[in-house]
Amino acid sequence: MSHLSPRRALHCTRKQSSEPWRRRARGGVRSRSAPPAWAGGLRGGGRLAAGWVTVEEWAGSSAAALSRTAVLTASPSSSLASRRFGSRWGRVGGRLLGAFVPEGFPGSVTPDYVPFQMWDTLQGLSTYIRAMLSTQALLGAIGVGEKSATVIGATFQWFLRDLTGMLGGILFTFYQGSNLDSNAKMWRLVADFMNDLAGVASGATRAALTQHFALANNAADISAKEGSQETLATMLGMGLGMLLAHVTRGHALGVWVSFLSLTIFHMYANYKAVQSLSLTTLNYERSSILLQYFMDNGEENYFLLDKGGSVHIFIHKQAAATDILMSFIHGLVLAHLMQKSKSGHAEARQWIDEKYNTFISKLQVEGYSTERLLSHSIVWRAHWVHGPSEEKREIFF
Repeated sequence: MSHLSPRRALHCTRKQSSEPWRRRARGGVRSRSAPPAWAGGLRGGGRLAAGWVTVEEWAGSSAAALSRTAVLTASPSSSLASRRFGSRWGRVGGRLLGAFVPEGFPGSVTPDYVPFQMWDTLQGLSTYIRAMLSTQALLGAIGVGEKSATVIGATFQWFLRDLTGMLGGILFTFYQGSNLDSNAKMWRLVADFMNDLAGVASGATRAALTQHFALANNAADISAKEGSQETLATMLGMGLGMLLAHVTRGHALGVWVSFLSLTIFHMYANYKAVQSLSLTTLNYERSSILLQYFMDNGEENYFLLDKGGSVHIFIHKQAAATDILMSFIHGLVLAHLMQKSKSGHAEARQWIDEKYNTFISKLQVEGYSTERLLSHSIVWRAHWVHGPSEEKREIFF
């Protein structure tokens, strides 16, 4: 029997003498389907008393995009007949692709998964190709491949490579030796910080991006397929690096041009990978940008300006009759509020009361998650008691 997946369905039909029996099931967890009860008679050599049964397998990227992939028919003569749809090469290609993309792809991941992984793979390729060029240059510097090179010469070249790094440490100690003693904790922290920053930042952001891509709560599957993609990129990068190293062998200018070009492309691919992301969570920066865009490009077809005790109404060129009526009523309300207070707090409060729900609704329509704000933990909280202004009240923190 076939495997069941979140994007696979079985359609069974059992024909009897009077009325058909139909069952449709969707597998929620990938597992091997158990044989139905009526199949036991087939394996044991018995006969089906109720005619023949047909099992259809449907698969696809989503529930709305299913296609029939196989049909299994059990006849009263205790025989099983199976038929698969699609070419053999297509099925083989699907299995190979399944080793590198999550189960249910593309319906199980966000739309920005493909462009991000494409650019991320390209920047990984450039890294491995540059590594091969660097290895070739290093081995060439110690005399590998030269007839005149000797073991002692290669050893000396390798010693010079380590010596330059040691001299750099000695020079740093010479200029900062006393400072290291007086600020030992600071320099210790700097050393650990610089050593671990890249790994920590990469691992933490990768976990956040994996959760972002996991539409079907399949973060573990996405992470596993990420490892497969990384392995494939490593092998391709090593092969292309060896080819480029062979082509540029003996051409120092070609090596430098290739290395610098790959470095520039590596930075560009990283930029494009990050640019292709469409994160749906809100933080300080995204909230500020979206709010500014909403206020600058909202659906209001007018705005009000109070100057010298008067309220000026500006009507947009696309304003309708209902917008003109709304602007007039809004101007009357603002004029009434200006008689009580010159402060803008009332207008801000009014905007929150009237526009906040609309703003949140627009964010939700665009796919943003508005359940919480990604921010630092708020340690200090305040508590206050309302009372007459002449009484002295305490605020507790």
